[in-house]
Amino acid sequence: MPRQPAWTATLTFKAAVFIAVMCCALAALLGVLVHVSVAGQTVRDSRDKALTRLDEVGRLYESGEPLPRFAGVDPAGLPASLRALAAGGERGTMVAEFEGRPTMWAAGPADGRALAVRIDYTQSAATIDRLDRSILGSSVLAIGATLLVGAFAVTRVTRRLHATATVARRISAGDLDARVNDPRTKDPSRPLDEVATVSGALDTMASSLQRKLQSEQRFTADVAHELRTPLTGLSAAAELLPEGRPSELVRDRVRTMRALTEDLLEISRLDAGTERVDLAVHDLGPLAERVVRAAASTSGTVTEVRVVRDATVETDKRRLERVLGNLVANAHRHGAAPVVLSVDGPVVTVRDHGAGFPDYLLAAGPQRFRTESGGKGHGLGLTIAVGQAEVIGAELVFANAPEDDEGGGAVARLTLPEYVHLAEPGDPGDPADPADPADPASA
Repeated sequence: MPRQPAWTATLTFKAAVFIAVMCCALAALLGVLVHVSVAGQTVRDSRDKALTRLDEVGRLYESGEPLPRFAGVDPAGLPASLRALAAGGERGTMVAEFEGRPTMWAAGPADGRALAVRIDYTQSAATIDRLDRSILGSSVLAIGATLLVGAFAVTRVTRRLHATATVARRISAGDLDARVNDPRTKDPSRPLDEVATVSGALDTMASSLQRKLQSEQRFTADVAHELRTPLTGLSAAAELLPEGRPSELVRDRVRTMRALTEDLLEISRLDAGTERVDLAVHDLGPLAERVVRAAASTSGTVTEVRVVRDATVETDKRRLERVLGNLVANAHRHGAAPVVLSVDGPVVTVRDHGAGFPDYLLAAGPQRFRTESGGKGHGLGLTIAVGQAEVIGAELVFANAPEDDEGGGAVARLTLPEYVHLAEPGDPGDPADPADPADPASA
């Protein structure tokens, strides 16, 4: 079954169809009523006139006087049904064609035969025909005018609905400052229609959501800031402890808490949207190799690097290293060896061979303080990776490799905007440079 066009599902189309159907039905009903009323009155007037003439002709027939030319006994052209009715002793009328023209017949009994008169019905038939054409034309004009007015009214409503939907999408995308600001909600003296009610409810919801999120962001930032000072003192005190297993455990926990505090601060800055990028041009392959070497020196993990095709990207080096470092660390912490980082043009892929990402992460993205892999972690590493990727204009996608593809595993794919170098006149290799030695024409 072919799929219907998308515009057939719009409120404007449905309203136009409804208005058109109702107008057609109303016009047809009124047209039928007017036609029946006028045609009935016209037929009655012609019938009365024909019967009056039949009475006059009947008196002439009874007195033996000659009949006028529009009357006669069993005249030619008299409908058979009307002739039979008159022969049976009853009077009647009928409209029929006579010599190519509509005619009103009236007939009555006359010595076992039919005495009949005829009246030209052309003018009455023409009147009814003109009436029908007038009804049809006025109905078409009325339907067109109603459709235009209805479409204008419905379009105003749908335009406001589209504006409300656009604001809702902006809010869902993270723009918490977006508001509909319907003027009807600002003036208490104006009555609210349904669209204004929905718009006002959306603005109220957005304001409440913004206040709650800002309160949570301030709380996270304040807690992280307040923790930095005691953690700094605790770290310094831990360094003064005598060497041994207890002191190693204390230093390890202090380092973990400091890392968690720094992650919370970074997330609060990302939530607040205060991050500013420092763009520069970098070769992606060597940068990825440096990230892997740094991770190996810090945690002792081994990551294979595959540069299929190197590319030049314009990005923030520190933030990109943060994203790749978090992806590699997550692959080692929650996945299984071997972990492979591959560079194919502006696309960097980090893959492990573990159980893969959980379903909730594939459906809704990483969630802070949630992990289901059974390992250590707070769910902040991937959250920071997603936030920093958005800041540098990259796209980070999470997926699971098929089981038949080297045993499956988690796959994180980062796509960066590739830097395109525009050659200037005089640059080596520029086709426009006449002194280019690679150009055969310049030899």
